Amino acid sequence: MLARIESLRIDGSAAIAAAPDVAALEELRVRLLGRKSELTSILRGISKLEPSERGPVGSGANAARAALEAELEDRLVELEGAEVERSLVGESIDVTLPGAPPVATGHLHLLTRTRREIEDVFVGLGYRVLEGPEIEHDFYNFTALNHPPGHPARHAQDSFYVDPATLAEGVVNDHGLAPGPQEVLFRTHTSPMQVRAMESQAPPIFIIVPGTVYRRDTIDATHSPMFRQVEGLAVAEGISLTDLAGTLEHAAKALFGTERKTRLKPDYFPFTEPSVQVDVSCFACEGSGRLADGTRDSLCKGSGWIEILGAGMVDPNVFGFVEGAYDPETTQGFAFGIGIERVAMLKHRIPDLRLFFENDVRFLGQFA
Repeated sequence: MLARIESLRIDGSAAIAAAPDVAALEELRVRLLGRKSELTSILRGISKLEPSERGPVGSGANAARAALEAELEDRLVELEGAEVERSLVGESIDVTLPGAPPVATGHLHLLTRTRREIEDVFVGLGYRVLEGPEIEHDFYNFTALNHPPGHPARHAQDSFYVDPATLAEGVVNDHGLAPGPQEVLFRTHTSPMQVRAMESQAPPIFIIVPGTVYRRDTIDATHSPMFRQVEGLAVAEGISLTDLAGTLEHAAKALFGTERKTRLKPDYFPFTEPSVQVDVSCFACEGSGRLADGTRDSLCKGSGWIEILGAGMVDPNVFGFVEGAYDPETTQGFAFGIGIERVAMLKHRIPDLRLFFENDVRFLGQFA
């Protein structure tokens, strides 16, 4: 009897080790240890044995049963772990992914992309990108840029003033006093950073200043009281109008195509002298003023040229407002300003400025 018990234990251990899955292991548990199993029958029949056999047989059968139960438990843990591993591999779900239907991935707004294109052009020429405050002092926005009080150029711009009572304590004007009611405003251009940048360092200086600006204006297809601008300033020994022309021609070719030509026409800006308007040859009619079918080109209005920005040599009066290394008698530099919306509208033939602000996904989706 003891030999049979040992045989049942050995055969059972081998079968347990070979069980391929949890279901097979459960069937094996019933066959080895169930109510109708041979080992259970041996334990039930101990009372029918000779008194001298009851002890050894009972002890051996219980030991075999305990050993098989332990092996079944260990094998169950092993098989369940293997099933979990297979499930993770075959049925994995990335819970960080969006649900169904997935949300479309966003993209940069066209104005942001255009601003970065302009920045890349000038960073490639060695310019630094600076940012300035949108809430600005009258001194930096107008006076230090050769717009003295009463200057006609102020009247088209100076509309969005800020109540000084809403400013943080300690804010003072250029006289060290608390600002008056007409001394703090939303900047009308990013040009105030010309003076601020020159106050912080000696020449040479090569910077561009992108940002949002605010002016008194109506809202129509080509105008808005809020728009974006990139200001540029270059000050270095011996710098001239020729350097300005070459710089802006390079920028125009980089933004509008290498076949573009530029021209400079006399203009007027209070903080540059001489001042110029910069035009680029039309990319619809290739500068001819006529389209392929012979009709007048509406983009350039038949002139063959498109105005893209204003520029000029920095007026010596501006250097005079900067203390230190910028002597107005000896210092030279140039400045320019270009509208980001205007560049985007020209490059992508967008007819209405208001499309940039309406958040119509049909329009924005074209520039993904």
